[in-house]
Order: sequence, then C-alpha cells, then structure tokens
Amino acid sequence: MSLSQLGQPSLTASPAGLMMTANANDSALQALRGQYPARPAVDSWERTALATEDVLHLVAEATSTANNYSGQHQRRGTDRLLRWLSSFPGDTWQQRWNSSLAEHDAQWRESAGRWLAEQSVGTVARNPVELASGFLVLMSLDVLRPSLAHLLQRRNNAVFLTREMSRVRDPEGFALLRDAVAATPALQAEGSAAIAMIAKIVAAKGGTVVEVSVGDLVQAYDLRRTAGKRATYMSAAYALLRQVGVLPAHAPATFRALANTTGQRSLEALLDRYAITCEPVRAVLLDYLRERQPSVDYSTLDQLAFMLGGKFWADLERHHPGIDSLHLAPEVAAAWKERRQYRIRKVKHADGTTTEERIRRLSDNELTTVRAFYQDIAQWALEEPSRWGPWVAPCPVRDSDLTIRQSKVNKHRKARMDQRTRERLPVLPLLVKTAQDQLELASRRLRAAQSVDPGQDFDIDGRRWHRPVLARNLRMTPLVWAVDPDTGKRRDLAAEEAAAFWAWAILETLRHTGIRVEELLELAHHAITEYRLPSTGELVPLLQIAPSKSDAERLLLISPELADVLSAVLQRVRGADGMVPMVAAYDRHERTWSPPMPLLFQRRTGSEIRGIPASTVKQLLNKLLDATGLTDATGQPLRFTPHDFRRIFITDAIMNGLPPHIAQIIAGHENVETTMGYKAAYPEEAIESYRAFIARRRSQRPSAEYRTPTDTEWDEFLAHFEKRKLSIGICARAFSTPCIHEHACVRCSLLRPDPQQRARLEEIRDNLTDRISEAEREGWLGEIEGLQVSLAGAEAKLAQLDEEATRQTIIISLGMPTFTEIATSTTSSER
Repeated sequence: MSLSQLGQPSLTASPAGLMMTANANDSALQALRGQYPARPAVDSWERTALATEDVLHLVAEATSTANNYSGQHQRRGTDRLLRWLSSFPGDTWQQRWNSSLAEHDAQWRESAGRWLAEQSVGTVARNPVELASGFLVLMSLDVLRPSLAHLLQRRNNAVFLTREMSRVRDPEGFALLRDAVAATPALQAEGSAAIAMIAKIVAAKGGTVVEVSVGDLVQAYDLRRTAGKRATYMSAAYALLRQVGVLPAHAPATFRALANTTGQRSLEALLDRYAITCEPVRAVLLDYLRERQPSVDYSTLDQLAFMLGGKFWADLERHHPGIDSLHLAPEVAAAWKERRQYRIRKVKHADGTTTEERIRRLSDNELTTVRAFYQDIAQWALEEPSRWGPWVAPCPVRDSDLTIRQSKVNKHRKARMDQRTRERLPVLPLLVKTAQDQLELASRRLRAAQSVDPGQDFDIDGRRWHRPVLARNLRMTPLVWAVDPDTGKRRDLAAEEAAAFWAWAILETLRHTGIRVEELLELAHHAITEYRLPSTGELVPLLQIAPSKSDAERLLLISPELADVLSAVLQRVRGADGMVPMVAAYDRHERTWSPPMPLLFQRRTGSEIRGIPASTVKQLLNKLLDATGLTDATGQPLRFTPHDFRRIFITDAIMNGLPPHIAQIIAGHENVETTMGYKAAYPEEAIESYRAFIARRRSQRPSAEYRTPTDTEWDEFLAHFEKRKLSIGICARAFSTPCIHEHACVRCSLLRPDPQQRARLEEIRDNLTDRISEAEREGWLGEIEGLQVSLAGAEAKLAQLDEEATRQTIIISLGMPTFTEIATSTTSSER
C-alpha cells in the first residue's frame, strides 16, 4: 500500500510473520538464481520405456568391452534388478523405481536381494553386490535416473559411477573435462572430485556433460546444505564447466555469487526485519526509503532502515504497544531519547555479584537520522500535500538535543583518534621490521622444505625439520607440510609464507599510500600507470585509486619503496601465461559482485582465485601484531585497524611540511577540515612548531592558497619533481619548502642517493677525509667541525646504499600499461 492510498493515518494490523530469514529476504540472490532454473525431474523418456529384452540388449552391447568376469557380473546384476523392479507398478522403469521407494531406503539392495532369493534367484549374500553393479549400468545407459539427493548421499559409488558414465554415457564429454583438469594446475587438486560431482548430476538429470546447467549445480549445492553437509567441490565443478564452455558466457564468474553470499535486499525486506505491527507507519517508512533510494548507496539505505525501523519505531512499539502516529507525546519522545542516549552495561564484581551501570552513548546518529526524517517529510509536504501532509508532525528531536551534544561527541572522537595515532606512530618502524623478518623467515623455511623430497629432513637455523609424505588425495595440492621440531605438530609452510607475504604487502601499501581498505582491495593491474613530464620526458609512476567513499578517483605518486611492493605483488599473482588472473570481488557494503578484474590483492583458495576480503586484512594485521608483542596502555595486545595507517600517513605528511590542501587531494577528502581532523595533535612543542610554520606560510602566501588547487597549480606541483634530481641522487624535499641545509646536500637526510652514483659518493668521502687531514695538519681548526659533519653525512649515504642493496636482491619489471594522455583521465572537478 502506498501513502497516496492511505489518506488519514489509522491503526491496522500488519500481516503476521513479517520477520523473515536472511535467505528469504535476499531478493537479489533469488532473482539471480531464477535466471538459471534446474532441469526438472521426469519419469518417462525413450530409454526408460524400453522393454526388458531391449534393455538387456543395450546392456550386452555396453558391457562387451569389459573383461569376461566384469561383463558377466554387470549383465547378471542388471537382469536381477529388472526382475525386482518388475514387481512394482509403472509403465516405465523410472516409474517402477519411484514406486519401489528405494531412494528412501538405504538398505534397498539388501531388501531386493532377499526378495530375489525368495524367488530362487541368486543368494542373499551375493545379490546386493550384483544389484549395485547393475544399478550403475542402468544409470550409465540412461534407463534409470535416481534423484540427485539420493546420489549425493552416497559417497562410495562416486569412483565407479564416474568410470561408467565416462565409458558408456559420454566418453567425449568426460575426456574434455579430464583434459581441462590436466591443463589447469589450479584444478588438479580437486579435479577428480569435481568430475565425480558432474557425473552425479548427469546421472540424475540425464543427457551429457554439455547439457549440465547452472541451475543443476545450484540444486546440488542446496541439497547438500539442506542435508547439513558441506557442499565441497561445487566451486571446482562450476569453474571446470565454465572453463570448457559448457556454462553460458553470461553466467556469474564465480559459483559463490549463486551460493551463500547475500545480495541487495528489497526495501520491504530491509524494513520487515524489525516486525513493525502498525501498517500505516510501516508504509510511510517504506515510502520514505523509496524516496531516498535514488540519492544514496545501498549501505546508507540499509542503515536508514535500521535506524528508523529498528532503533526508532520498533523500539517505540516495544515500550508503547498500540502506538500509531508519528506525533509523539512529550513523555514518549523524552523516554525514547533517554533510551537512545544511554545504555545499560552489566558489571561483574569480584564477589560474584552483578550490577548495572548507566553509560552515555558516544554517537547521536539515531537522533540525527530521526530529525532528518521528520524534517524531510515536512519539506516534501509542501510539494506533495496529499501524499506527505497527513504525516507532518512535530519533530521529537530538538536542535538543542544535537548541537551541544554533537560538539562534545566530536571532541571525544577526535581525542580518541589522536590518542590512537600517538600510540601507534612510534611503534610503526618495529611493526614494519617484524613484517620483513617474518616474511624472510617464512620464505627460507618454504625454500628449504621444497628443496627436499617428502619423507626427508631439512635444517633451518640449526633446527632439524621433517617433511612428511602427504596422503594420496593431498599430493596434487600446494600444501607443503613440515613437522615443527619444538612442538611436533605439522605446519603448512606454504600457507605460512603466503600469510607473511600478504601481511607485509598490505602493511607496506597502506603505510605508503594512506588509502582506505576498500580502495586497497580494489587496486587492479591497470591502476598502475605512468605520466611523462613534458619538459624532461621523465616517467613518473602513478597509482590510480578508484572512486570509493568520495565517489571521485585520484592519482598517487608511487615511491621507490611502494614500487618494490607492487612489483613483488605482481610477480606473485601473475599466472603461468604472465597475465594477472581476472577475479570477481564481492563488495560487502553494496552486496554486489564486481565484474572480473585483474585485482592485485588476490590469492588462491582451493581451486578458486578470490580477492582478499577486508576481514582477512584485519586477521593478517592482528597476527603480525601478536608477533611484535606490543601492548597498549591497558596491557592488552596492541591492535591496528587499516584506517589507523591512513591517520598515521596524513599526520606524518603534514608534520613533515606537506601543505594541508595537497594532503587533502592525496587523501581524497572533500574538504581540508576533514584532512586536518585526521592529523593527530601532539605535545606543546610540536603544536607550536606547526602553528609557527602555518604563520610563516600565511605571511608569505595569500589565504587563497588554502583551497582546491587549480589545474595550473597541480601542474606546478608535478613539475616540482623535475627540479629535484641531483648529481648524487634525488632530493625528497617537500613541495614549495626551502632547503634547510643551504644546498649542502650530502648532509641532508632528505637526499635519496642513487646507487649508480656510488663512485661519486666514495670520491666525495675520500676528498673530505683528505681535507680533514690537511686542516688538522695546517691548524685550520675552524673548518674541521664542518668537514666532519659532511663526512658523517657521506658515510650515512653510503650505508644507506648498502642497506638498499641487501634488501633488493632482484629487480622485477612492473609491467605497467602505458597511457599517452594520462592527464586527461582526471578533470579539475574530480580533483
């Protein structure tokens, strides 16, 4: 019912059972599945309607290629199964099979064997074995089609069923599947099980391999889940059929899109989670969500339904049964605001008693949302009086409820975020070193294990490890098991090395870019691009950040350290063909699947390559932090969130002289106030230094500088990098900042020495040493101190080159795509 049909508000009962399960509400998933229906079960087709003699003739032809004993065994079993089925009503063998209710009896072969023995056919002991053999033959000849549920419940017949289906029903189709598995290393571990699953579907649905549909796979998945069993190998079977071209091109790129991922729910489903009993109010809330839907994303819409439906109206109905109007009595509104501004926390004491503590909530999002709801209706009523006019009511949330309170909330939030940054910024170097050490150790262990055959020992850091022999079903997997000499437990060294690598790559990328975690996980190969400076022709590597929170893309300069990380990531994710695999990623906020893209942060899970989810990013960071042993002020293990690196990046950049409006562009914020909110406030010395710097800047430059830069200013910022090249390296001085060493570059910590200029640095060092000796000999004491400072700087630069040489053992090409007009991909409005 729409509001235009309601007229004056009145109380009516809502339909019972508005509370639905997540799967029932998942309208997007159900709609997607509806595009791929499963083939229906039938009880009559050509071969199942054949006479007994014709079936036996087919069996004789099918078993003629088997050895003498096996062929006789199959023919005898088929004859006895047909005799037993003939005792049940039906016009076809499938109808007789259904009438026998054998699918619901796990011991049907034993029952049929006893019946045959009573008819003087075979023995009770031998008949069940031969009936099983005949059952396989009739399935392979498409005379019988047991239900998919019946076949999925039996595991011991998978090998024999696959063999018979491959030999009799569709030799070409199953040969095609086996060839695809052999040619795809990723499918080899689960290939046999995937083919067995496909054989069961073909046996139950009829036809050949090329007739298997997406709906058949979904039905098999649902049957396994309904039975309370794991739906293993479904993704591998789906990937295999998709690879050989059986599934349509428009089918989802991954089976997970059809399985248990939650898609976007309808507006009705979003609101009906809260079982609102007043139908008119439910209708107005639904109409409000429908009005807001075009201008907000799905996650915001979900949050609106949660705030208005759950936290507001459902809460009112629980405490005030029978309420039916948005015009709330003063005492009702006051009670609701009291419940929303405070929460009750139970506290357990040492003596075992429990008390309740009243705690003020730190967020006013619910009050703000309800106030916006009332104000929107009042505004819309001026444009559509008949639709919204009956629902105009005084807003229960006054402006005074928010103004003073919101100011306190903002200050508390800023203080908490600043304290997190101050705690974590000093320990960041230790975290980085731990990540590097963990990766180096895991890599050495893996290389040592791979250098020996299974069953042999290997030494790492003076400790003897043992690599056991894997079971036959695990030998095709990428597992590299090793027995820990300290604990005696088996450890997967390949998985540990992969976890250490991705923890290091995620940490380095976050701290060098300051991007959001969703932007990190959306980085693709084509995001690595380059810009050629017009005047010098120098190539500047850039990283393109896809639109996310601010819905605007941006470009970041790739530092040498970040380039090392990205090259290592590319080397790991590239396939045997040198290409980055295309991966469909799931957006947990929008609850949609992206089209296949060459994502950088992807890894193999079983037979499928998946994008790394945000939950895994947190797990990897927490595991890395546990290895550092760091604790917070309360003694609890220190934790980093991905967003902490963003605050640290902005704080560090601004403290080192980067202008706030440039930091705003790099961070992707809509205004400079947001950027300055990310910067942590430090003690008095740092605060006064920053204010003095700002004062100097403002005295030298007009206030118009603190705004969104123009195209000319942006080009000037890029041109800054043309002037930083020196004879012995590159100057990393921030944009538009003076040289604090008066161009005594060898003393400056911002100089990045060039490895190719090592000889020049050594010459400078030797010259400084000779000049110091000369000054000491001639008594020029006034020059010795300055020369010694320069000598210390030259030696520090040489030590820096030595450290870089040991860290970078191999240089890998980034494989960057080239764009001739990269500047045209970003407009001034986007910046």
